[in-house]
Amino acid sequence: MPFAQLVIGPPGSGKSTYCNGMHQFMGAIGRRCSIVNLDPANEATGYPCALDIRSIVTLEEVMDDEGLGPNGGVMYALEELEENIEWLEEGLSRLGNDYILFDCPGQVELFTHHRSLRKIFGRLQKIGYRVCRVLPPLPPPSRDSRVAADGCS
Repeated sequence: MPFAQLVIGPPGSGKSTYCNGMHQFMGAIGRRCSIVNLDPANEATGYPCALDIRSIVTLEEVMDDEGLGPNGGVMYALEELEENIEWLEEGLSRLGNDYILFDCPGQVELFTHHRSLRKIFGRLQKIGYRVCRVLPPLPPPSRDSRVAADGCS
């Protein structure tokens, strides 16, 4: 039975950094681990992508073709993934029993007003994945008001 982490959090909270570090850690202890990038806006992952949503849909393509802004483009891209879930399932099947890290987009509306990610994650559970959510910790508040405004340093 394969295991997976859904790495979630607001933009800039360290999701990709966490995935990269966890990938390195898993390799150091001899555990096979693969990362799946589900963020079509994440152009510089810094880690090796086993599967990347950008291979089926890019944010730039969606924004140009559909006349959407960045947030609408990410929502549209996830709807495309949901409609093409076989691509994800086939890719995951090639990874065998690797421990999977899903690097998720950070737009909060994807979790509050949109159902595509929930449906995708539900499908993962139906095909046998044991899934948990990981929210990397935010940095401590700063006395610098420019940093405190966005919560990131």
